[in-house]
Amino acid sequence: MEDNKSGRDLSEFQKDLLNDLKKSIKTYDRNMAARTVDKIIENKMDPMVAMNAMTETIRIIGEGFEKGEYFLPDLAGAADAMNGALPPLEKKIKENGRKVENQGKIVIGTVLGDIHDIGKTMVSTLLKAAGFTVFDIGIDIKAEVFVNALKEHDADILAMSALLTTTAPEMEKVISLIKEENLRDKIKIIIGGGAINQEFADKIGADGYDPTAPGAAKLAKKLIGK
Repeated sequence: MEDNKSGRDLSEFQKDLLNDLKKSIKTYDRNMAARTVDKIIENKMDPMVAMNAMTETIRIIGEGFEKGEYFLPDLAGAADAMNGALPPLEKKIKENGRKVENQGKIVIGTVLGDIHDIGKTMVSTLLKAAGFTVFDIGIDIKAEVFVNALKEHDADILAMSALLTTTAPEMEKVISLIKEENLRDKIKIIIGGGAINQEFADKIGADGYDPTAPGAAKLAKKLIGK
């Protein structure tokens, strides 16, 4: 791409790449997002600029979801596209010695017996967009694994998901073990999922609950005082 050697042309080329990246999130195109990020890295663009473009786009979609302008498949698709592009960008940022603004550290996972992943993934993506360092430990997670992850990562917040009414009680087991390990005063706990409501959150002693992924990200920032 010889025409991109001049400063002006390179700037226009960068804008085109960033627009493509935003478009890939808006159109839920995971492959396009990954390809565009590869081009951004190949052309030695600042990975933080690309990261900011993606987080801005996912925030707009999250806000639109709350207003009823977007729907659950839109949010899930955008989160999936962004997750397809994040790993190489995060790697490049670390290689450059740059640090992403850190609002706090969050461990997130779906409780034992529950293998549902989409809601958790959406929350995880929006938490990253909100500036949190997120450690997604997966699905079907035992209480001991949650607690060990909290210790390992020195987390500020635990986020748990459960879609099934049969698995929701596992959340209380996790909280009980956190208390046994004398971690409760150090950790804020938020919960969500199809099986959860505010009454259940109050009953088991969670610090917060929100039925939506955008709401969970806002709740996390509120609980951590930022």
